[in-house]
Amino acid sequence: MSIAEKFVSMEYGPAPEDPKEAQAWLQRHNHRFGHFINGAWHAPAAGQYFETLDPSNGEKLASVAQGSAADIDAAVQAAREAFPQWRALTPHVRARYLYSLARLVQKHSRLLAVLETMDNGKPIRESRDIDIPLVARHFYYHAGWAQLLEQEFPEYEACGVVGQIIPWNFPLLMAAWKIAPALATGNTVVLKPAEFTPLTALVFAELCQEAGLPAGVVNIVTGDGSTGELLVKHSGVDKIAFTGSTEVGRAIRGATAATPKRLSLELGGKSPFIIFDDADLDSAVEGLVDGIWFNQGQVCCAGSRLLMQESIAEILLGKIRERMSTLRIGSPLDKAIDIGAIVARVQLDRIHSLVSQGIADGANCWQPQVVLPARGFYYPPTLLSNVHPTSIVAQQEIFGPVLAAMTFRTPREAVELANNTVYGLAASVWSENINVALQVAAQVKAGVVWVNSTNLFDASCGFGGYRESGFGREGGREGLLEYLQPAWFKNAPKLPAVRTPPVSRTESEESGRNDAPDIDRTVKLYIGGKQARPDSGYSMEVRSPDGHLLGEASLGNRKDIRNAVEAARKAEAWARATAHNRAQVLYYCGENFFQRRDEVVRRLTAAVGAKQAAAEFDLGIERIFSYAAWADKFDGAVHNPPFRNVAIAMNEPLGAMGIICPTEAPLLGFLSLVLPAIAMGNTVVAVPSEAYPLIAGDLYQLFDTSDVPGGVVNIVTGYTSPLLKVLAEHDDVDAIWSFADEASAAAAKAMSVGNLKQVWTNEGRAIDWFNPKLAEGRWFLEHATQVKNIWVPYGE
Repeated sequence: MSIAEKFVSMEYGPAPEDPKEAQAWLQRHNHRFGHFINGAWHAPAAGQYFETLDPSNGEKLASVAQGSAADIDAAVQAAREAFPQWRALTPHVRARYLYSLARLVQKHSRLLAVLETMDNGKPIRESRDIDIPLVARHFYYHAGWAQLLEQEFPEYEACGVVGQIIPWNFPLLMAAWKIAPALATGNTVVLKPAEFTPLTALVFAELCQEAGLPAGVVNIVTGDGSTGELLVKHSGVDKIAFTGSTEVGRAIRGATAATPKRLSLELGGKSPFIIFDDADLDSAVEGLVDGIWFNQGQVCCAGSRLLMQESIAEILLGKIRERMSTLRIGSPLDKAIDIGAIVARVQLDRIHSLVSQGIADGANCWQPQVVLPARGFYYPPTLLSNVHPTSIVAQQEIFGPVLAAMTFRTPREAVELANNTVYGLAASVWSENINVALQVAAQVKAGVVWVNSTNLFDASCGFGGYRESGFGREGGREGLLEYLQPAWFKNAPKLPAVRTPPVSRTESEESGRNDAPDIDRTVKLYIGGKQARPDSGYSMEVRSPDGHLLGEASLGNRKDIRNAVEAARKAEAWARATAHNRAQVLYYCGENFFQRRDEVVRRLTAAVGAKQAAAEFDLGIERIFSYAAWADKFDGAVHNPPFRNVAIAMNEPLGAMGIICPTEAPLLGFLSLVLPAIAMGNTVVAVPSEAYPLIAGDLYQLFDTSDVPGGVVNIVTGYTSPLLKVLAEHDDVDAIWSFADEASAAAAKAMSVGNLKQVWTNEGRAIDWFNPKLAEGRWFLEHATQVKNIWVPYGE
């Protein structure tokens, strides 16, 4: 066969990578591994081991320790003891350690790449050319952050002991994603690798020894899901960072709800790959190959849903089939193959099952004529066309080399289809019209969007999802914030428990009272820009600290919350208003509110005293002006990855938020929470202070007269506990802020697992709302936004 013929056919002979170095490493350890705890190797306390297999042939690679409660205890204790000294090191010294780890990864890159392929089944070209260089890049990049930490994050400190649980699809890369920022910010780590792929994490433990990393700073405990569960529930862990399935992420959210543990979740995805009719189709097809058949489709952000403009569908499908026919499947250690082995039999069986269900749902299945290896776990590249948007293969993550294809007619329809899942991890948009591409990228609900590219990653660019793809970011400046917290917050005093609600009254009972104060009206709910009577027909007594009856406020219920959430959703155009416009509206609020100082302070005085009432109002005016100022100044960033791309990191609103306001500062607490939320473009359902909900009357008059669009701010008065429950369980609420007692914080997290909404609480700790350094600024704005990274290519 001539060279020209070989070029056309893409038929090459095998080019196997020599695995002898990896085999020698396994042999040196007698194919048996313990845990890495406190800088040394330890046999499992319970004496139990499990096998890790080579997916390419099903053969045993090694026996690995099964972690028990005693092992997790030992690792957490080691990390806890190492934390003070590690945190106390100068930034430069920590930077030197991370730099050393980066150099060692490069020094041992071939061993790491080969072992990763043997343990995971991915092609050696991917391990060698993508995974391991990115591992080194993460340690280099975060060495720089370690050096600059005190300059760039003043008054922030490390969380403490971080428990990290990683998946099997990018074993060493996921370890680097998590360990590097944790160490750079002064935390210590207990890492639990995936059961299927623990080996490269154990090599990394040896690199930690070679780098001279202090004992206990990095601990690695292997095991199955039960080991991970022990780590999640351990009381000595201050933060959990998890990458894996949405189902497990939901369980972790529930397991940590009653604790103050920080939590970041990078979960599943069903990412759309959108191709418009003006796209360079040949380039788009090559991007698609990287989008769905990279790592056998075992990628959380895989472009598994192909959305094609209807006019090019048949042409594009033809090109895809032709390209699929050239994909080579075989031994992962063969440098000439494109698709390796599926990680395990259980995953292979899942792929078979879901594809069969998709065909039963009406999809047409096409696979190239390929001969799969006789041994090992392999699945051919698969194209499912004529897929209905509600089919299981369009909605559930398959995690295999399976592409589900659908059509659209207009950009608007493309966005609707793209957002038609519970996930929101990534998307890829292909068009030669940059206006169309960026318009769609801005509207797709995903944490990462690639324009005319796909599956680009870099340590400088945040990665993470929206909705049920999790929350938090890994990489970039935004990723560091997951491992930091304000220095004052952890030691803030606890708030007292919420008081027992008094007996409520019906409106008819109110009219018969003879001890009623001289008030001019009943304070109603505020929903959709209008005053509304409560569905319950009940009201709640509001009394001063000395027991004097101040008035009554409406007692909101589930239906009132439902109506308020619906109004908030209808007001989402607020997010599309310019930041300048939002700023002007907030300035107008401040202007109007200032004119009513005397009357508001007089009413508030009855509840909190004259001194506090005056302070709350005056600082409230300042807070309004502060967030008016921030509205058009809390900018994103432009990251510069080492490619011909820029990544535009945009701060986007979370959406419809439920806010439980603090009891102790009825006016200032409300303004301190609601203002940053709406300044960033969110809409809000707020539950005001239970101690003095009458402040709602002054506030809705303010919003009525200040050009705040109806539905942007909705106020439902009532008892905190039942209203929080409805908000937290509501699937159309995107985020919950709860600043009440410790029980409310736990309830907000536990009840929000249904749609994994983002939850931010005070963990039951007291915040000095009168101190702007604690109660105002970036800390609040960072929690009111989520970062979307849009990768845009550019030429030279």
